[in-house]
Amino acid sequence: MPVSTPVPVRLWLVAFVTGAGAFMAMLDATVANLAVKTIARDFSASFSDIQWIVTGYLIALAVSLPLTAWLGQRFGHNRVWFSSVLLFVTASVFCALAPNSGFLIAARCLQGAATGVMVPTGQAILTAQASRQQLGRLMGTVGFAVALGPALGPGLGGVILEVVSWRWLFWINLPFGLMALWAAKTVLPARNTGSTLRFDYRGFVLIACGLPLLLYGALRLGVQGGAFGPVVFTVCGVVFIAAFLVHATRTNQPLIDMGLFKIPGFTVAVILAGLTGASLYGGLLFFAMFLQNTLRQPIDQAGFGLLLMGLGSAIALPIAGQLTDRYGAAVSCMLGAVCLLLVTAPFLWPGLLSFWGILLLLFMRGMAVAMVQMPAMTAAYIAVTKNQTADAATLINIVQRVGGAFGAIAVAIVVNKAALPNAANAGLMGFVVLCVLAGGAIVAAGWMWKGQRIYRATQD
Repeated sequence: MPVSTPVPVRLWLVAFVTGAGAFMAMLDATVANLAVKTIARDFSASFSDIQWIVTGYLIALAVSLPLTAWLGQRFGHNRVWFSSVLLFVTASVFCALAPNSGFLIAARCLQGAATGVMVPTGQAILTAQASRQQLGRLMGTVGFAVALGPALGPGLGGVILEVVSWRWLFWINLPFGLMALWAAKTVLPARNTGSTLRFDYRGFVLIACGLPLLLYGALRLGVQGGAFGPVVFTVCGVVFIAAFLVHATRTNQPLIDMGLFKIPGFTVAVILAGLTGASLYGGLLFFAMFLQNTLRQPIDQAGFGLLLMGLGSAIALPIAGQLTDRYGAAVSCMLGAVCLLLVTAPFLWPGLLSFWGILLLLFMRGMAVAMVQMPAMTAAYIAVTKNQTADAATLINIVQRVGGAFGAIAVAIVVNKAALPNAANAGLMGFVVLCVLAGGAIVAAGWMWKGQRIYRATQD
C-alpha cells in the first residue's frame, strides 16, 4: 500500500501564505458581485455601465493570466507573486476610495490583472517546492482557502452591505493583503532567480485578444442567449485562440509551452479540471435559478443552498489531498466523479425531493466537485517537470476558466431553449446537462486511472 511522505512545517507555511492570497482574491470577487446595484445607486450610474466592475475584472484577469509563465521565468516566481499581491492590495485601496464609477472600474481592472497572475503563480511556487508524494495535501490546503472564499463571500458581503458602506468590501482586503506580504518575506524561499527569456509578443496579442473575447462572449451568451453580438464575440475569441495555438507550435520560445499537451498524464488531468470547472460554474448558475425560480425560495434560502455547496467543497479538499498522496489522484477523481453523478441524478425527479433533501444533495455535490477538481490539478503538476510548472499552472487555470464559461453557456442555452414549451422541461434539461458533464468526468477519471496503473506497472 502506498505511503505518503510527511510534509515539513516549512511547506505548510508556504501553502498557507499562497492560499491566503488566493482566498483574498476569491472572497473579493464574490462580495463585489453583490454590491453592483448598491454602487450603481450611489454613483447614479446605469446598471449597464456599472456591471463593468464585474466584466472588467474578468477581462483583465483573462489578459494577465497568459503572462504568468513568462513573468515567473523572467523575474522569478516569488518576486512576481509578491508584486501581484501588492498590486491587488493597492487596487483594493483605490476601489475603496473611488470617487466615481469610472475610477472604480479602472481599479477593478487592476485587481483582475493582479488576480490573473497571483493565483497560478502561487500554485507554481508550491509545486516547485513539494515532492510528488506531498503535493496532494498541500494543494488541498490551498484549495480549501480558494473554496472558502466564495462560500463565505455572500454571507460576509451581505452583512457588510447591511451594516456599513460597500467601500468596506474592498477595505477588508487591506489587513489580509498586508499580512500575506509580511509572511511572504519570511516564509517563501529566498531563491528567486530569473532568466533572459524572450517575450513572445505575437503570441501574447493573439491570446490576450482571444481569451477576453471568448469569456466576455460566453458571459453575454449566458445572459442574452444566442444574440448576434455575443455570438460574434465568442466566435472571434475562438479564432484568436486557434491562431495562438498554431503560432505556439511553430515558434521556438512560445508564451506558453503547448508541448505539455503531448504528455498524456497532463492532458487528461487538464481535461478533467476543465470538466469540473464546467460542472462547478454551470451548477452554480443553474441551481441559483432552480432554487429561486422553480422552488420559489427567497433569496436568503437560495444563497444558503449555494453556501452549502461551497462549504462541502472546503471540507472535502483536505480529504481529497490525503487520498491523492496516499493512493494517487485517479482514486479520488474516480470516487468524486461517480459521486457527482449520483448526487446530481436525483434532481431529474425534483418532485420526490424535500427542501432539506435538496440542501443535503447540494452539500454533497460541493464535496464531489472538490474530490475531482483539486486532485486533477495535482495530477497535472505531477505529470510535468519542475521547470515546466509555470506553464502548467497557466494552462490549468486557463482551461478551468474556459471550462467554467462553457459550462455556464451550456446550462443557459439549454434552459433558454427548453423553456419555450414549459418551465418544467427547462429544469429537466438543465439537470441533464449537469449529468452529462459528470459522466464526462467519469470517463476522464477512468482514462487517468488506466494511465496511473500503467505507470505503476512500469515502475515495478
